[in-house]
Amino acid sequence: MLTQRERHREGPADLGARTSVHPRSVSRILARAGMPKLWELDSITGERIRAGRATGNRYEHKAPGDLLHVDVKKLGRIPDGGGWRADPAQNARNHRSSDRRICFDYVHVAVDDHSRLAYAEALPDEKGPTCAAFLARAAVFMAANGAPVKRVMTDNAWAYRKSRELPGLLQDLGAKHKLIKPRHPWQNGKAEQFNRTLQEGWAYRPPTLQTRNAPRPWPRG
Repeated sequence: MLTQRERHREGPADLGARTSVHPRSVSRILARAGMPKLWELDSITGERIRAGRATGNRYEHKAPGDLLHVDVKKLGRIPDGGGWRADPAQNARNHRSSDRRICFDYVHVAVDDHSRLAYAEALPDEKGPTCAAFLARAAVFMAANGAPVKRVMTDNAWAYRKSRELPGLLQDLGAKHKLIKPRHPWQNGKAEQFNRTLQEGWAYRPPTLQTRNAPRPWPRG
């Protein structure tokens, strides 16, 4: 079990499916062995990193749609071979000096605070019109699944604070806009955690699973 955890860096549910052990039993085994939580590990190297700050005031709104967490995760597109962090033939210096520009993907996410229902899209930028259009589609998805949006929480990015399109959209939705305190990303923790889940389970999954001596391509974007 511990070997599987180190090799695949999966949670109790995935490890349980992989080993035919009930997830609760997996949790107990990992706890007894003192294994670190997944959020304590670097998503690429698997090395233990310092935990981020967290608020002691934990909450969950009473009904679906009461609060929608919205955020954008900027991800560098991964070239064939996995990039310098997964390919020992490369390094950070020659990666920076390369004339090949791979650009970025902007993964917009929306997570319902009560139900944890999530909606995400990979879009070309994080400008105001793009953010507003994403929120409009996310709101349609949430309403169709029983979570009509009443309040939206975001960070203080320009696209959320100064967008010309966002106020009108919020008015049409009948929703209020709530900004987190500057430099307090953990207040939007449900979206931040979903970003990490996407990063570990999708964006950087192959580099996490492959051995460092046998990189393989991951043509995302």
